[in-house]
Amino acid sequence: MRVSRLYVDVVLNVGQQVELNDAAGHYLRTVLRLKRDQDIILFNGQSGEYRCRLDEVSRKRVSVAVEQFIDRSVESPLAVHLGLGISRGDRMDWAVQKAVELGVASLTPLISERVVIKFDDDKKQQRQQHWQGIIQHAAEQSGRTRLPSLNPPCELAEWVDGQSGLKLFLDPYADQVLSGLNPEGEGVTLLSGPEGGFSDQERQYAKAAGFVPVRMGGRILRSETAVLAALAAVQTLWGDFR
Repeated sequence: MRVSRLYVDVVLNVGQQVELNDAAGHYLRTVLRLKRDQDIILFNGQSGEYRCRLDEVSRKRVSVAVEQFIDRSVESPLAVHLGLGISRGDRMDWAVQKAVELGVASLTPLISERVVIKFDDDKKQQRQQHWQGIIQHAAEQSGRTRLPSLNPPCELAEWVDGQSGLKLFLDPYADQVLSGLNPEGEGVTLLSGPEGGFSDQERQYAKAAGFVPVRMGGRILRSETAVLAALAAVQTLWGDFR
């Protein structure tokens, strides 16, 4: 029987008791329907994970006894930093979720000319919290012991100037393919556009900042397909898919 995993933003040590917050307690009690003395895995994003036993499960309180530290990691040796053009609704959510499963190390939602969603400060904060929740649940499901970092939404022209490593941007009209390139120890920074892709001016911004345009085959891929294909490809070439 598979043991459920849960991310908690608390210090964990073997031998301690941890009282879970209301959201985590509700999830264990109401969604997973776990009972006292059942096992659960907790992780806090620092390193490894902890096998725990549910000590109390009630409407007022859910607590666990931390019994064993498990020193494990499924992180890719290739650090992939993703700049992702913001797409509408479920497309963005799906891309964020799958990027976590595919081992991305950090993610920055990007505002570009063809992004159709408009953000005020309140909206940015709401979306940030929403995407953070998706990242957390994807890490729980996929067995990761670290959460990818999520940066605040940023203008594309500002973001491209601060990146390092092998810098790539997805362009269906490019001549270059991934197999002709190689990262040199600093990982990969991957830039992927929203629906409608990048404008000509944005392509020039990226090239001026050292980004290499690459194509993913001869077909035009949807925004959420292109980024996941690229992540799988770089993990196959240089990461932990080898």
